[in-house]
Amino acid sequence: MIKAKNISFHVGEKQILNDISVSVHSGEIMAILGPNGAGKSTLLKVLTGSLIPKCGQVLLNDTPLSHYSIHQLSKRRAVLSQSNPITFPFSAYEIVMMGRSPYLADKEAHHDHQIVDDILMKLDALHLKERLFSTLSGGEQQRIQFARILAQIWEQKDAYLFLDEPTSALDLKQQLIIVELVKGLAKSRGYGVCMILHDLNLAKHYADQIILLKNGRIASYGTCEEVLTAKKIAMTFDIPNDYAKKYVMSQ
Repeated sequence: MIKAKNISFHVGEKQILNDISVSVHSGEIMAILGPNGAGKSTLLKVLTGSLIPKCGQVLLNDTPLSHYSIHQLSKRRAVLSQSNPITFPFSAYEIVMMGRSPYLADKEAHHDHQIVDDILMKLDALHLKERLFSTLSGGEQQRIQFARILAQIWEQKDAYLFLDEPTSALDLKQQLIIVELVKGLAKSRGYGVCMILHDLNLAKHYADQIILLKNGRIASYGTCEEVLTAKKIAMTFDIPNDYAKKYVMSQ
């Protein structure tokens, strides 16, 4: 389990996160929802160890993240950020193979190539493998970057996936492929998944736990039934209660 205990984070004098305690459990999907500027991406970065909180701490299996080396963490958790710029002329296949770097010695083994092929096939992206990454559409690039982080922990059990808006550039079919794959990995391999979403409908159907974040604070935290109520949606997103009620009734 990855547990954040009373974490706060500041940029200068601006407080981005305020006294947040959450847990990412093995075998479960946790979705973070909230308006723009709520602190969602910052929370994700603190949970992965990319940012150090001013107060509180983050634990992996009851051990502070700071006690793990980068190499150790690379085999325990993988992170998909919103922006993953690539400036060199790598093929899509080479990008995905980068996910295997924690396990490679002098060169890739047949085993690593098989893993990359398997992942690309599951994502319906094997036909993209020889394409230059820079020539891919935004949605195709997102799928290749997702394949890369899957390659990083593909053989691990009880690993963790952190996904910042993993479906933002995808069409409906590709969204379903990714969320179904994530759900399957959580159930079959015990992956703990934490993902930022803007689609409340996806969160409702795939998340075990949901966080509503507003102004750097937790507005609500619990199961879908506990969190995605008209009152809490209206309060978190600053929308009329009648509109929120219509949303809840339509789901």
